[in-house]
Amino acid sequence: MSKYLRNTWYPLTWSSNVDRSLKRHTVIEEDIVVYRKTDGEIAALSDACPHRLAPLSIGRLVGDSIECGYHGMTFNCSGTCEKIPGQRRVPDSIKVKSYPVTENMGMVWIWMGDPAKADKSKVFDLKEFHDPNYSYVLGDALVVDANYLNLADNLCDPSHVAFVHQSTLSNKEHGEVPVHYERLEDRVVTWRWINDSPLIPVFKDQFDYEGNVDRWHYYHYFAPSVAMIDFGSAPTGTGAEQGNRDHCIQMFACHFITPIDERSCIQHWLCVKNIPSDPEKNAKLLAGLRIAFDEDKTVLQAIQKNEDKLVGFKKARIAIDVSNIKMRQMLDEMIEEEQLESIPFTEVV
Repeated sequence: MSKYLRNTWYPLTWSSNVDRSLKRHTVIEEDIVVYRKTDGEIAALSDACPHRLAPLSIGRLVGDSIECGYHGMTFNCSGTCEKIPGQRRVPDSIKVKSYPVTENMGMVWIWMGDPAKADKSKVFDLKEFHDPNYSYVLGDALVVDANYLNLADNLCDPSHVAFVHQSTLSNKEHGEVPVHYERLEDRVVTWRWINDSPLIPVFKDQFDYEGNVDRWHYYHYFAPSVAMIDFGSAPTGTGAEQGNRDHCIQMFACHFITPIDERSCIQHWLCVKNIPSDPEKNAKLLAGLRIAFDEDKTVLQAIQKNEDKLVGFKKARIAIDVSNIKMRQMLDEMIEEEQLESIPFTEVV
């Protein structure tokens, strides 16, 4: 099993996917059964009956409780066993682990660590998602057969765009544009400006510009599993880099990564934009972004296959890797701090 940060909110699935049926999900190598209660709230339990380890997800809902499909033991939404068929007494020791969950930005979030530390105010939020001056399109849940940190590397890296996404987000001529980076308290930020450049292909169907634009990419990565990319364009020479964003087109691509195991993850993505919602434009935007993220998926899965074969290979490091290194250092520090906090304190007398 890989090392994972536990005391954090992980994206689980789109809220629209959770209903009055039992569905199995895997997060950091733990199988979880998820369902919506009669009051609309969501429950999440370990997907294994403690009797014979039959998955609870193959059982059935009885009110807000799950009846195991093997021997009928029933567990409520907090994991307490309520009933054992043919037996009057239910031992207090028979329980199923339950997980704190919450919803925001169309996503269900799950807390995999100490329930007492599950602070819902810490769930990732983008204020523009709720702003009536912006609109948004929900994307997909893209299964990527690669380690989630390799996807995280990709989402800290504006430089790959010029080579991987020439038909959607950039072109090869911009591969030499310098990249800047900064580590903040809660995230790593990587950015670059490309001035006096043609509008990128996915923007051409969204907004009419005459002539070239100055465009920006700011990659914000919040360890362990959230990336928000602020990218946009403004007419060349109008002062966008100095803060004047009048008449600009701006989008926030939000990527919520669910680590499944060492070699697979799910990339949930959506796009928030300062353009009114329009079905035709939304469809074109979604189509362009799907092409771009499939291009990333192809590269990342090929990398994973090589990593599996070339175990122990020492990768070269180059200048553009600074943000990726800082992101992984930040996560390692968070995991180490969490592990230290879990060590029982023994007073020496």
